[in-house]
Formats: sequence, C-alpha cells, structure tokens
Amino acid sequence: MVAELFDGQYVWHPAADDRVLASVCVDVRAGRYRYAHEALAETRSDFALRAHRSLVLASEAAGTDLVERWLAEEPTPEAALMWARVAVQRALRAADARDDRAEALERIALTACDRAAEAAPADPTPWVARLAMARLHRLRDPAPQGLLTAPPGPWRLFAHILSLDPWNREAHHRFLSFFFTRYGGSVTAAWDVAAFLSQRAPADSALRLLPLVALVESYNPTQLLADRVWEQPQWRSTALAIYQNWLPTVAGYRFTPVLDLAYLAHALVMAQREFEARAVFTAMGPYASRMPWSAFGDPAEQLSRARRACGLPVPGPA
Repeated sequence: MVAELFDGQYVWHPAADDRVLASVCVDVRAGRYRYAHEALAETRSDFALRAHRSLVLASEAAGTDLVERWLAEEPTPEAALMWARVAVQRALRAADARDDRAEALERIALTACDRAAEAAPADPTPWVARLAMARLHRLRDPAPQGLLTAPPGPWRLFAHILSLDPWNREAHHRFLSFFFTRYGGSVTAAWDVAAFLSQRAPADSALRLLPLVALVESYNPTQLLADRVWEQPQWRSTALAIYQNWLPTVAGYRFTPVLDLAYLAHALVMAQREFEARAVFTAMGPYASRMPWSAFGDPAEQLSRARRACGLPVPGPA
C-alpha cells in the first residue's frame, strides 16, 4: 500500500493508512464490537495484519469491558484473541506500575492466551501475546548455538511461535525486547540476539531492522560521540542494505509499516545518507510513530529535524 502524500501535518494514529482499522477503532471506543469482529475475521490467513489490527484494537479496548461482553455474547476466535490481547496489556501495565492486582491480572492473561490458542490452533498471535509477558518472570531456557553471549531467555516459546509463522514480525520484536536492559537484559545480549535473528531472515525482510532497533535501545547520550555511532561502517551498511532490499517491498504491504520505516529513516539520517532517507520518509507519507524519535527527545521535534535534514516539509506552527 502506498502512503498518502504529506499534507502538512503528522498523523500519529497507530492504524496509519489501514482505513478499516481506523474506522473500527471509533466503533470500539463507542463500545461496539461487530465491525471489530469483521476486521479481524478477514485476517485469519494474514498473520501480520491480524497482529497489527488486534494490537491496535486492544489499546482502544483495554480500559473498557467490551472484550468481556464480546466473549460472553459471541465466543468466536476473534473474541478470544481480543480478550487475550487486552488481558496482556492490563497485566503488563499493572506489573510496570507495581499494582497490587498485577499477579491476578497476569493469571487472567495467561488463561485468556490459552483460550485464544485453543480457539485457533494455527494462529501464532495468542502465543505472541503470551511472549510479551515473558519478561515478568525472566524465563531462562538455554540459547541455541550460534550466539556469542548465549543469553538464556524464552527460547522454547519463541520456537513454538516460529513453527506457526517463521517470520512473525511482532514475535521477533517481543523476543528481542526481553533482552533490553530496561527489562533486566544487557546491551551485549540484545545486540547478539538482534544480529542472530536478523541474519536468519530473508534479505528483503523487515526483520533485518532488528539490529537498528537494538542500537536505538542502547543509545546513551552521555557517551562520547554517541550520535556518531550510526556513521560507523557496520551500521551504515546495515541501513543501506535494508534500504536496497526491503524498502522496495513496502509498496506491496496492506498497511504502511510506519514503525519499521521510522527506524530505517532515522538510521539513514544519523548515518548522513539523506538522499536515501528522503525516499523512506516519502514512503511513510504523513504517518508518524513515537519511536525511535522519542529516544532522542520530543518525537515531533526529532522527526521534523530529520525531515528538514532531507529537505522535506514539516508541520508549521499550530
């Protein structure tokens, strides 16, 4: 899908140019689930779109009782999946806030993930939702051969997801995040896992971006020449290879992969490859994501700064 042209304002909505999803989000906020069911039912054979839509809809529904009503009234695989998605979001938020209800909410989430997996055995998405909670207990399966640091982690759960969908984007990102320092991992482990997973992926896969995600995660502005890291040959060549091999595939996506494009555009700008970055921003159209820009300051300001470096327009004063 080709993004719309930039018309002077950023669009931060996570639905991006998935117009069906954007419309359904309005319905969900109003407490209606009929069109949410239809939007998810049509993704049963498209796991990337299913993951995207269910995650965005869960963020809209997490503060309401919509998924519980939906599951009670129409216990379809889509209702079960949405319950799992919402329950996991609630559990993670409670754990991060050190809420007294965190353990109870986690038990509910695990039950919800099990029910969703039973309702649709071929769907990796309930297992991906469960993987998001792995950081709560630091699961420590031994790592496979091929990793320099051999970091333990939820390798068995990850392997099961890959048996259902070998290049599942969200699963790879959830798994990588387990090794981030903010969740008890280390910079070296995250880099090791990112390199291991990206090298396994096809050359034209968005998973080749994983090392760039790990690089942003490890960014420390207090380190000497921190902003010059992206200019190093290994990172510049990584970004250029993704630009050459993956970016041409984006036109075939059913929705614009804004977050992946943002990581690529950021890396190219930091590597002083503004010509290539300009093409990436053009593919993004007006759509914007908080990451990776928020790791460096106010996301709107950082995004505008990067676009200016490429000679592209930015929003005017409000």
